[in-house]
Amino acid sequence: MRFGSHISIRDGYLGAARHAAKIGAKAFQYFPKNPRSLSVKEFDRHDANECASYCKAHDLRTIAHTPYPTNLVADKDQIGIVMDSLLNDLEIANECGSIGVVVHFGVLKNAPNPLEGYQRMIETLNEVLSRWDGETLILLENNAGKSGPTGTMLEELVQVRQLTDFPERIGFCLDTCHLYASGVWDGDNWREVETKGTELGYFEHLKAVHLNNSVYPTRSMKDRHATIPNGEIKVEQIKEFLSSSVFGGIPFVLETPHESHFSHKDEIEFLNELMK
Repeated sequence: MRFGSHISIRDGYLGAARHAAKIGAKAFQYFPKNPRSLSVKEFDRHDANECASYCKAHDLRTIAHTPYPTNLVADKDQIGIVMDSLLNDLEIANECGSIGVVVHFGVLKNAPNPLEGYQRMIETLNEVLSRWDGETLILLENNAGKSGPTGTMLEELVQVRQLTDFPERIGFCLDTCHLYASGVWDGDNWREVETKGTELGYFEHLKAVHLNNSVYPTRSMKDRHATIPNGEIKVEQIKEFLSSSVFGGIPFVLETPHESHFSHKDEIEFLNELMK
């Protein structure tokens, strides 16, 4: 199975790929630029291309993650900045040979019309993708529910994708902590989630998984990641999840705390042993 983790690009895109290989990862995620800024980055294309070549030679799969301020339903004075930043992320990820760029499902707070958030998100996706012709996809990620229930249900993600003008350029990234925190998956109902996701066509377009345990119990609506053996989701429940046939060969990327006594290298080894 393709287990990996989030890796810093402090040593460049190629440096991140080399670090992934060093810790035994078969996949990794990275921020294409400063994770706290929406500024458009002038990036080193040679470094990005070298990353792509290295990953191809070493059978590594990669995904990128948009900066934290990225909001698909931002106000009018900010949405242009968000779209330019997202296009920049797509360009960088495409040069790195990445499957897609993960974007959180947008949440519009205090809107008088609950449908406004969905409408604005679809408009943003349409505008960005009308200006994009690369191979890298936008990967919509499910929410944990900390800002309300929007974006927690698989039905919502499928519907938004279908209602855009460019559904073929959109895939999904499933976050296990978010799925658990929202209560969609309570640890014991994976077969129900699997059946519903299959019927909806969700898993058909799933391109990556954020493999995270949860510090808080199911339905807490709190987004706090824990290491795989040390969270509220039982290890046997995670094993059942990972054993599902719906995933194929997609990457499972850890966004768990990097602890001195239990590094991502250790955690990847733990997962490989678990799934033997």
